[in-house]
Amino acid sequence: MAADTMTGAETDFAPLTARAVLLGERIDTAGLERRDALSTMPLAFRVGDQAVAVVFRYGVVVLIGLDPLAEDEALRGIAPRVVGPFPIREEEAVRLAPGREERIDPEGVVRIADRSPARLLIVADALAKSAALAHDERQVSQVFDALEPWSRDLATRGRAPGGRRAMIRMIGSALLVEHRVSGRVAVGEKPDLLWDRPDLERLYARLETEYELDERAEVLNRKLRLIGQTARLMTDLIDTERSLRLEAAVVILIVAEIALTLFQIARG
Repeated sequence: MAADTMTGAETDFAPLTARAVLLGERIDTAGLERRDALSTMPLAFRVGDQAVAVVFRYGVVVLIGLDPLAEDEALRGIAPRVVGPFPIREEEAVRLAPGREERIDPEGVVRIADRSPARLLIVADALAKSAALAHDERQVSQVFDALEPWSRDLATRGRAPGGRRAMIRMIGSALLVEHRVSGRVAVGEKPDLLWDRPDLERLYARLETEYELDERAEVLNRKLRLIGQTARLMTDLIDTERSLRLEAAVVILIVAEIALTLFQIARG
């Protein structure tokens, strides 16, 4: 469970940067737990005196208050625990600054009352989900790019292009993204921390609105459903064409057998 408070939480602090980096499909956090951890779900711990690192099992690390060199060092330390690393790392960054009213400025600066672990964890959760969504949106766009020429050929030539194996691969890609969005990342679910800190609901709601988490997840799910329907339709068309070819082959064999029988009868 996440830590609620921090002794002597700073209400007046220098602006700092929070950066989310999507490293891979999953991060194995077993063995990373420490006695001084700020949180266990997700795993959060201090880096140095002021900085904080938050590790999400669905592949995202959020680093708060670290300079670029320290960020690279922290990511190198976590890299061996990444399962299925991505060749392209998705990143999302935001500037944090103190403010009496917790809000998001027009410039994108997030104002928070203090830098207590609870507030940093809320920011990290929204930032991590946004980075994961950006990766999934890119994957779905690639599937749409592959689907477009197939749909165009179907409309112009009247036949299903490609093969069944390619269709199955596309369906598999769509299912993987759908599983990630609805299962591991759980964009629509609020952080468990809010059960203990309902006073942070407003901060999370503003972050959720700023990054359009619900809207992006809904658009992504609609695209996934469309991809699934289209892929299944094309697979059915391929199966139908195969059945027609098989039926034609059977008819040809029957006609050949009849012709051979008639020929044998004619010969005597």
